[in-house]
Formats: sequence, C-alpha cells, structure tokens
Amino acid sequence: MVASDRETGDVTVDLLTQTYRDHYSSLLKLAALLLDDLASCEDVVQEAFIRVHSARSRVRDSDKVLAYLRQTVVNLSRSALRRRLIGMRLAPKPMPDMASAEEGAYELLEKDALIHALRGIQRRQREVLVLRYFSDLTEAQVADLLGISIGSVKAYGSRGIEALRVRMEAFR
Repeated sequence: MVASDRETGDVTVDLLTQTYRDHYSSLLKLAALLLDDLASCEDVVQEAFIRVHSARSRVRDSDKVLAYLRQTVVNLSRSALRRRLIGMRLAPKPMPDMASAEEGAYELLEKDALIHALRGIQRRQREVLVLRYFSDLTEAQVADLLGISIGSVKAYGSRGIEALRVRMEAFR
C-alpha cells in the first residue's frame, strides 16, 4: 500500500498514514452505523487498517485503498455482531431466584417436623396420606394398592389430616 509515496523535501508521506488521517472519522461513522458502541467501532476501524497494512502488497491501485478499507470495516462489523449473537445464545441462563439460607433452614425444619409428625400418627392413616398427597395417587388407586375400600381411604385420610394438624401445631 505504499504505492504512491510522495516526497515533500526530506519527508516521505505514506499513503496508508495519509488515508488514516483523512478517512479515520468517516470509517468510524460507517462502523457506528453498523455497531452500537464506540469501543467496538474503534476496534473494527483499527483492525481494518491493520489488515489493509498487512495486505498492502496485494493492493496495487492506491485509489482502491479507501474502498478496501470500507469493505473491511463492513466485514469486521458483521463478524463482531455474529460473535455477539453466538455469545448471547451460549451464555448461561441466569439462575432462578433462590430462597435465602434462612428460608431454606425454615423449610428444612418444617419438613423435619412434618416427617416426625407423620411418624406419630397411625400406620394406616400415614400410608393413606403419603400415597394420596405425596405420591399423587387417586383415592381409587390408594384403595386398590392398600386393599381397602374408597370410603376407608376417605376416612383414614380425613382422620390422618386432623391428627397431623394437631401434631404440627404441637411442634410450633
């Protein structure tokens, strides 16, 4: 890209340096139309000049340097946007709001109290409550599983809930 060097006395002005001085702000504006933050725009334009500098032996026509730079800015902007999209897709999903440690401790205490209270009620009431409410079985399924009538499941269930309520109140 050092194609048309001009000499002014003892000073040689490099075409790429001159292009940088003359067109940096317009290339930055081009990148700003394609990207959303100034830092990314500056990175893209700087990278474009680096790439053009590296490929200066292939750019024979000094009139095409600016066109080559513009195309490089556009391509690098596309790549930056593509990397952002991939990053957003691959980013881990935020964790759901977690309960505080204190809430977790209270829940553990409640669970322990419930298990202790369940152990304190009659065996058949406990079986009905566990199958019905913790295993999500229907009354008919519980009756079939335990070999009792649906009416017995309802009776054991209601008595078990009452006994459980009394025992849980005693823990509080």
